[in-house]
Amino acid sequence: MSSVLQEAEEFIAKNWDPNGDPDAWRELVIDSGWSALRWPTQWFGRGLSDDDAAEVEALFFERGVPGPGQDKTNLWAGTMLSYGSDELKSQFMRKLLLDEVAMCLLYSEPGAGSDLAGLRTSAVRDGDEWVVNGQKVWTSGAAAADYGMLIARTDWNQPKHRGISFFWLPMKKPGVEVRPLRQATGDARFNEVFITDARVPDMNRLGELNSGWMVLQTALMYERVAMGGGRRGPVMRSTKGATAAAHGSIPASDTSLISLAKKVGKNNDPHFRQELAKLYCRRMTNEWNAERARAAAEAGGASPLASLGKLNMAEILHYAARIQGHLLGMNASLLGDEDSVEYAHNYSQLNAYFFSIGGGTDQIQRNIIGERVLGLPKEPETDREIAFRDVPARV
Repeated sequence: MSSVLQEAEEFIAKNWDPNGDPDAWRELVIDSGWSALRWPTQWFGRGLSDDDAAEVEALFFERGVPGPGQDKTNLWAGTMLSYGSDELKSQFMRKLLLDEVAMCLLYSEPGAGSDLAGLRTSAVRDGDEWVVNGQKVWTSGAAAADYGMLIARTDWNQPKHRGISFFWLPMKKPGVEVRPLRQATGDARFNEVFITDARVPDMNRLGELNSGWMVLQTALMYERVAMGGGRRGPVMRSTKGATAAAHGSIPASDTSLISLAKKVGKNNDPHFRQELAKLYCRRMTNEWNAERARAAAEAGGASPLASLGKLNMAEILHYAARIQGHLLGMNASLLGDEDSVEYAHNYSQLNAYFFSIGGGTDQIQRNIIGERVLGLPKEPETDREIAFRDVPARV
């Protein structure tokens, strides 16, 4: 057993109590560096190699102990670590790991959804601050968010992928108005955000001026890796409930579908057994791809393999909901009570479309996979190299 694995064993044996205070455990894990194993020790990590980190993660998983994983899935802290100043990291890193800061993503706009580089929200320099004007849409958790990760255009004379900067925008300030958008599920977790002369300090800028597109790619990679899934051990959750970004629902598990098949007398039906086997294979393949994507990302920045996992997870959600619907038969057309399997099925089926849209649509993921994984020719872009102020606005 390696020294780091022995140290992890001793840490768990000494401190883990399954009946203990989850918030106290969360703080201990984060402050001891077991939550973000690959990150520098200065920023709540242990500076481990990917191989050593994987061994420690497997140990926690096998012991049924929540802890590691935030270095792979915490998009807020991961983006801050990569591009934030030391001052910003000192202010936010621990709070982000503890889930004490509610966050949202201020990316998409009415005229710049799939083509994010076409954004028209502007940020104009005014001394040590930037004055922001524009509109964002499909923003999960904006109503409760303390801060939003904002991309805005800071130089209209550069081509569309340049001249963009990335900001940590305070949401509870004058000039930020949040309006909920009702979803097919009945929820209103998405919002549109109107930004009028809102001010953000220059110190809240992540990355170099006009290089926000690079920061965005890292943030999107974290989001897609998180949405793409992988092997899931016990989840270390905060009871404080600060986080404002909810990434849809987890698909119906293999166990729950098997239980439902038994309940409706179809557990020996060869068709459903085959469908469940296919679902299991998809999940396992996605776990392997997630590990591959994380290793590639840790070796050299944003990995397009995350798009493969994100697309596959969306298809898993739809596939699992479809199997559940077939098992329920005609009852699947009923809404049912809120605690019924019919209600859960309908909610999951509708909410699966969140994964097909959030973090870049399925179509965008296929483009990325085609161009950056398979090496297919890029789609023509006539506006890629001209000044953005000369690009016609999309209405």
